[in-house]
Amino acid sequence: MTTGERTVRLRPPNNTLDPRAVSWWRTQWLLLTAAPVAVLAVLGAIIAPARFWLLLPAVVLAVLGAACAVLFPRWWYRTHRWEVTGEAVYIRTGVIRQEWRIAPMSRIQTVDTVRGPLEQLYRLASVTVTTASSKGALKIEGLDHELAAELAERLTRITQDTPGDAT
Repeated sequence: MTTGERTVRLRPPNNTLDPRAVSWWRTQWLLLTAAPVAVLAVLGAIIAPARFWLLLPAVVLAVLGAACAVLFPRWWYRTHRWEVTGEAVYIRTGVIRQEWRIAPMSRIQTVDTVRGPLEQLYRLASVTVTTASSKGALKIEGLDHELAAELAERLTRITQDTPGDAT
């Protein structure tokens, strides 16, 4: 991909996410799992004739949810990478189906930071880079909230200093 006189090449991004992202993802998995398990458990306690058929899936779902909460976040942490240079934003996401994306600075339209309730609890934030691409925005999740703010400021400065892409 060429931006003006510079060439942007697909390469592995250098930066990992904040290690607290693993706990943040685990909490998301456990909360996602807890809701249906709680519903099934309450119904199993109330409806005696169907108790076995309600508690069995609750137990299976709880075990699967706990296993996913232990395994997937660590795996995601090892595969998700990001980097920002003077020319582009590089992101690699995905575990089974990996996606590598490059956003040249000249194509960036907006930069946003988001901190949901769980992210605030873990002092994390996400940076969303919106580009002039039909593929959609690039999202870097699981960053330290101070780093995310600095990154958003840096990207804003770089994009202001970068001439727009005429293509």
